[in-house]
Amino acid sequence: MDLLLEPSHWGLLALIGIVAGFIDAIVGGGGLLSIPALLSVGVPPHLALGTNKLAACFGSITSAYTYYKQQLFTPKFWRTTAITTFIGAILGSLLVFMVDAASLEKLLPLLIIVIAIYTLISPQALGQNITSVPNQTSSHTKQSAQGIMLGGYDGFAGPGIGAFWTVSSIKLHKLPLLHSCGLARAMTSISNVTALVVFALLDQVYWVLGFWMGLSMMAGAAIGAKSAIRFGIPFVKPIFIIMVVAIAGHLSWSAWA
Repeated sequence: MDLLLEPSHWGLLALIGIVAGFIDAIVGGGGLLSIPALLSVGVPPHLALGTNKLAACFGSITSAYTYYKQQLFTPKFWRTTAITTFIGAILGSLLVFMVDAASLEKLLPLLIIVIAIYTLISPQALGQNITSVPNQTSSHTKQSAQGIMLGGYDGFAGPGIGAFWTVSSIKLHKLPLLHSCGLARAMTSISNVTALVVFALLDQVYWVLGFWMGLSMMAGAAIGAKSAIRFGIPFVKPIFIIMVVAIAGHLSWSAWA
């Protein structure tokens, strides 16, 4: 790539990467910071998306591993979800070239606002009353539907995917909040890697910058995941609500302004 950045830009992107990784590890939505940051230093839009996917892989894999090490994610229970998320991400990436995105851009803020309202008014939204952890595999039908839909959405668009995974996993599988966060981070890792392959094949990844931001996101993700695990629902819930509202506001402005 012949894109030249100032030394201050590298420092700024590293700092934003840490913050984005921290947020992503808890509730998702770090792309609200990292993508505009890449655009602001002159990275073209498609290249910014591909580069962000590379960086996001570092963060999501790091946080998923942190949840796994704390026994908050059990891979053998979620094989069906993993496979269907991978398939969905491929289908979603292909749909980008076949579907008019304008309608989706107008619909997304409404869906995410619904999640925000549901989180605020429902005591069960973030699994506050769920304390027991399932000791067997959840329904393959539920896993398949969730994986195809959310994997496809992340491959197609992606804003708010962490919130969608967290809330739907609590609702469908009766998971406690931190276990739902662990599942969300693991599955977004799969869809991130899948989307990265697509962008790489289209030569839309600035590899050096992606690795640079990825290392920063890795550090932020480790801190964020450990903070969520240590402080639990009182720490996660306000950040979750703030980020969901921020995502809805950002998308509303982009689609309707």
